[in-house]
Order: sequence, then structure tokens, then C-alpha cells
Amino acid sequence: MTKLDDRLAELGIVIPSVSAPAGAYVPAVITGNLVFTAGQLPFVDGVLPATGKVGAEVDADSAKAYARTCALNALAAAQSVIGSLDRVTRVVKVVGFVASDPSFSGQPGVINGASELLGELFGDAGLHARSAVGVAVLPLDSPVEIELILEFA
Repeated sequence: MTKLDDRLAELGIVIPSVSAPAGAYVPAVITGNLVFTAGQLPFVDGVLPATGKVGAEVDADSAKAYARTCALNALAAAQSVIGSLDRVTRVVKVVGFVASDPSFSGQPGVINGASELLGELFGDAGLHARSAVGVAVLPLDSPVEIELILEFA
């Protein structure tokens, strides 16, 4: 087992299989020593656990958990192109989108679900720059979507 595998086991976390793209793109791309993931939805075994707007059909706590799932899916995409997540030397940036009811303004708290997971897994190397953006609608009416930029060796 690798160091990250040990950490995942300690936290009871499993990196899922890579979800098939929903369009004409690939789950992740390498350029130089960076991995850019495509936007990842909170699929669990190929199914979205919820749809709708955060602050209306989806509560903020559930959306935060979905952001964590999105981050796991993004890590799976990254792993598919770099082989091992132990190669990650830094989480550079997280971009989070929250399908928001017009009255909802808690996007940063929702995207904390992804940020906190990355900190748990990578420690100081998991500290990152971030955007948390409220949007009108996301693909398949998902409540959240996450993209990652990771540095690796």
C-alpha cells in the first residue's frame, strides 16, 4: 500500500472508479507537471444522489457532502492519468460551482466539502487557491460540480 492508500484506509475513504464523460471530453489532462480535471459531478456508482438548487430542493449540508464526493471523483480522474495519487505534490486550485436558489449565498460553505477532504488527505500540500461560484444550473441538474488543478512529480 502507498502512503495515500494508508491515509484513505485510515479515513474509511475509497477512491471511486472514473465516471464516463457526459460529453466530448476526457476526465483529466496532463500538461507539464499539472493535472487539470474536467468538472466532476457527485456521481455515486453512476447515479446522481440528488438534483436541484441548493437553498431550495437541496440543503447546504447535503450539498457540502456532494462537493466532497465531487472531489473524490476528481481525484479518480487525476489518478487515471498519473497512475498514483502519491505523485501529487500540491493541490493548486479548486473550482467549485453551486447550482443556487437566487436567495442562497452560502457557496463557500458548500465547496468546503471538497476543500476539507483535500486537506484531510494531503495535509499542507492540500492547501489551495479556490473559487466558489453560484450558478443558475449545472449539467444534469446537479447541485454541485468540482474541478481540480493538481501538481505532481
